[in-house]
Order: sequence, then structure tokens, then C-alpha cells
Amino acid sequence: MSVEKATEIVRNLPAEVTTVGVFVNESLDRILRVVSTTGITTIQRHGEEPAALTGSLGRPLIRSVTLDDAARVCKEWPVDTTLLVDALDPVRRGGTGIVVDWSRAAAIARERRVVLAGGLTPSNVADAIAAVRPYGVDVSSGVEAAPGVKDLDKVTQFLANARSAFEAMAADERPVAR
Repeated sequence: MSVEKATEIVRNLPAEVTTVGVFVNESLDRILRVVSTTGITTIQRHGEEPAALTGSLGRPLIRSVTLDDAARVCKEWPVDTTLLVDALDPVRRGGTGIVVDWSRAAAIARERRVVLAGGLTPSNVADAIAAVRPYGVDVSSGVEAAPGVKDLDKVTQFLANARSAFEAMAADERPVAR
């Protein structure tokens, strides 16, 4: 997507909407220019960038990880970095439809703030949230009518199912009055 198109989208969203810019192996200078121009509120690093190249971005940070590299990334990246746990596909970098191992993702979510990705659909997102207990979820191909074309009904159902599951998770965490 062009910087101009991203700027237009961000400008037309309500202020309370979190906007995420996804960057794959981009320089800090380029990221800072794009963020400054567009008003993106959160930065997602989705490449092989080392933590040392993160610098002072001045925005919340999401780091994409696979189950196999999560332990290393947890050691190297700041503790306030949210981890986007996704399936491994070095070519497509997401949107593969491959479901990650939820039990392994849950172990990571007990240690760090996690956004769960990888093969989520309207029909499995509630089960995924119950199993992993993530901070958030990410979807792409699971709500598409065709590659790159989102299906509004699938998006609506995904959001409704995810919202219900997060509400149930929050209710489970409330202390019980005795």
C-alpha cells in the first residue's frame, strides 16, 4: 500500500482506532518517515530485524514471531514488545491460513503479551482465544472471499465471535465475591 493511501485511511478513522503499520526489513529512517506522514499509532516489525535496529520509535511495537523463534525474540526484544505469533512462511509473511499450535502459543502468552495469528477464521477464533488467552487476534486470509479480497460477512462474523470470546475470557478473570 502506498504512503498516500495509508495516510488517507488513517485520516478517515476515528481517533480511538489503533492503526498498525506493518514493516518488513525496513530501515528506522523509512519507518519514522512513514509514521510521521501517516499518523500510524503502532509499528509492527515483520522481518528479520534485530532488536538493536528498533531504536526509539516512540510508538507501541509489535514483533512478528514464529513458535520456533519466540524464545529467542523474548530474550532479545524489550519486554513491552507485543508478540504477533504466526505460522512460518518466509515468502508470504502472514496470510497463509496455516494454524499455529495453540498450546505452544498459550505458553508464550503466559509470559508475554501476544496477538495470535495463523489460520484464524470466524469458525475457530473463539476456540483459539479460549485456548491461548491472547491480548488480541489478527486475521487475513481467514476472512477472504478470494486472495486479497475481504468478505464483509466473514469479517463481521469474525469480529462478533472474537468479541464474545474476549468478553468470556474477561469474565473468567474477574475475582469472585464471597
